[in-house]
Formats: sequence, structure tokens, C-alpha cells
Amino acid sequence: MTSCSRYLAAALCVLFPLFATAQTPAPAAPSSPLTIRLGDADFRIGGFLDAAAVIRSTNVGSGAATTFGTIPFDNTPQGNLSETRFTAQSSRVNLLITTPLGNGAVKGFFEIDFLGSGPGNAFVYANSHTPRMRHAWAQYVRGGYEFTAGQTWTLLTLNRNGLSPVSSDVVFSQNLDPNLQLGLAWARQNQFRFVAHPSKSFAAGVSVENPQPFVGSAVVLPASFPANEVDTGSNTGAPSPYPDIIGKVAFDPQTGDKHQHLEAAFIVRGFRTYNPVSDVTFSSTGTGDSVGAVIEPVKNLQLIGTAFWSSGGGRYMIGQAPDFMVNADGSPSTIGSTSALGGIEWQMKPLTMVFGYYGTVRIDQNIATDGADPIGYGIPGSTSANRCIDETTVGLNHALFREAGRGALHAIVQYSYVKRTPWSVPEGTSSSAHAHIVYFSVRYVLP
Repeated sequence: MTSCSRYLAAALCVLFPLFATAQTPAPAAPSSPLTIRLGDADFRIGGFLDAAAVIRSTNVGSGAATTFGTIPFDNTPQGNLSETRFTAQSSRVNLLITTPLGNGAVKGFFEIDFLGSGPGNAFVYANSHTPRMRHAWAQYVRGGYEFTAGQTWTLLTLNRNGLSPVSSDVVFSQNLDPNLQLGLAWARQNQFRFVAHPSKSFAAGVSVENPQPFVGSAVVLPASFPANEVDTGSNTGAPSPYPDIIGKVAFDPQTGDKHQHLEAAFIVRGFRTYNPVSDVTFSSTGTGDSVGAVIEPVKNLQLIGTAFWSSGGGRYMIGQAPDFMVNADGSPSTIGSTSALGGIEWQMKPLTMVFGYYGTVRIDQNIATDGADPIGYGIPGSTSANRCIDETTVGLNHALFREAGRGALHAIVQYSYVKRTPWSVPEGTSSSAHAHIVYFSVRYVLP
């Protein structure tokens, strides 16, 4: 664990025994016409209907979500073919349940979209897209404590407010791309999260979250190593010795009518491999630290910045970086990676927002040999092991109308430029691959 991680862990140990004496008020009854009250519980239906267009200068072939790490080179057929796609897959349906419980309150949230793995002929005639679970969590709040269990944003994701799992309190960009924005450290996964609020402006939390030993398809494994011990991109059953452990502190001062947010986090992960030939088990620990801020220098203008440094935390960079490679003896060796994002969101008028972001992912090379063969990440001649991937995005979100009780109709446009640079490319291949991407959406948001 790094020195920064140790300080954060110590702070959490000190802060969790503290108890804020103020009682949590019962949640106010939602005003939406889609709210149903049963006893003391409110059931609010939400979501939006989305009609989107995606236009790319190269054939990424990944559907609505951009696979940033596989942008094709211009000396391939895919690199010389543009693609256009219309889809409603990003439409969402959710249910929020709130109820008081003694001196506390309970909140439950469930949300799906339609970006699940569908049939191969999905776009031929029926466009029968598969529902996908995005969120499924419950939260109990009492006094200065919160306990959340279920699938939601990882605690490592940058918050806008406190350490809340609610999407409006999390920075996931304004982008239409379902893979969001390069430079964000994020995941949606099952977890058990404990948060304490020693004061109104300070929060400290720890979360134990579902692990996954991710190496991806760009890591070359030893010839005798059982590949089912790791996730090469499709092995959901790869074993992990213990959950990912994430700790975070947040400070939310109020300066006049403007809200500020500062935070720092750490992560500890465990990896284990077994060599059946030598009958030896190996272990390795991955660590990482992150810092982030959402600053409001003037009303309705937010400046966003976050960075995540890790050795073994690559899967939190939208799976663009591997967690580790495997040596010839079967032992894991963590791979260093860094992600960073800077952005601006300006609500220039009540119905109009402009936004822009720059994000990057940088991945270290880690290679060895298996006999005479190179193994690891970034071996000579590999076009899939990326040294860095960069994305620049600008966009506009304009509400054609927004009325309480009737919802809102938005027109949203996003332009992104993505560039990836591998560690090594064969002779005659470009040193980098790039894509121009335009998203457009007409979105009706339920009231």
C-alpha cells in the first residue's frame, strides 16, 4: 500500500467511530405524477426514452458504446470504412423506493437499459435489444451513518456531492457514449459500502467490492499457463482471493451559493495464480490512489478534475488497461497505469448546457520471456497493447421544454476525437489509430 493509501486508511479508522447526532429526516414525498404511495413507501417510476444516432469515421464495430482500445488503423479495411448507426438501446427505466424507518430512512433503486448482449441479427429486422441491469441497490441511513448494498457506481468514481451512490451525485460526464469518457475511473458493480458523516461537509467511507482479475486480450500469457485463471476479456468466472477494498474521504464546503467538492481515495486488490506443473501458488497485491475535485468558481459553472494512479488497477479505467501480466513461472506481475480527466460543464442558460472534457489513459510496458518467446504486455509487434489512449470531447445539451409534471425533451450532441498509440507496431503500420465520433440524441425524460 502506498504512503497516501496508509494515511487515508488511518483517517477512516479514526472517523468511523464518530457519530453525528443529528437525526435523519424522513424523505419528502416525491412530487412526480409517476409516484405511487403504498403505506409509508413511495414508488417513483423514472427514466427516459432515447433516439440516438452514432457516426464514426472508422468502423469500430462495437455498437453504441465505443471500444476505445481497439480503434482500427488506417491500413485495415475497418480503418477505411465509416459507420452510421441509429439505436434506442440507451433508453432507461428505473424505480426509486423511499420510506422512513424509525429514526432512519430506507432507499432502494433499480435501473435497466437495453445494451445487454443481444442476438447477432438484432439490427436486421426486429431490433430486439436485451435488457441490462445498471443499478440494483438499497441504502439505510440513520444519523451520521449510511450503509449501501448492491450494484452501483464504485466508490472509486469521482463524486459531485459527498460519497453518495446516486447518479446525480456522481461524475460520469454528460456524454452520450455508453462507455462515457476516457480518463474517468469507474465501474458499476456489487458492493457493501459504509459511510460516516462526522460533519455536514465531511464524509469518510469504505467499500468492499466485487473483484475481477483482468488481463484482457493484449497480454500474452505463458504457453503452459491455464488461461481460465484470469479474465482475458470474457472469462467472468476467473477467481480472486478477496474483494477489492476502497476507502475514500470527501470534503464539501459551501462558498456562498456555490458548492465545492474535494476527495481522495485508495484501492487495494488481491491476485493469485497457480502453476500446475510446479504445484506452486503465487500472490500479488495491486494498489492505487486517486484525487478529484468539482469546483464551482461562479454559479452554474463547474470545473472537473480527477486522476488515478495504480499498479494493478487497470480494469477501473473502463477496462482499457490490464491489471497484471503472468511470468513464465506462473507468478503475476502488476502493471502500472494512470488515468486523468479535466473538464468543464457550464449551464449557460436554464435550458442549455455546454460541456467539454479531455481524458487520457497511460499504460506501462511489462514484458518477459517464456523460453525464447516474448510474453506480457507491450511485446514487440503488438498492435493491441496500447501505450496511451486519449479522448477530447465537446458537446451541447439543450432542453426543448422542461415542465414539472410533464418531463423534458432534450436535443443532445457530442463530438469526440479518440487516438490510441500502441507500444509497438509492425513495420508499415501507422504509429497511432484515430477516430472522429459524433453522437446525436433526442431524449424524452420522464417527469
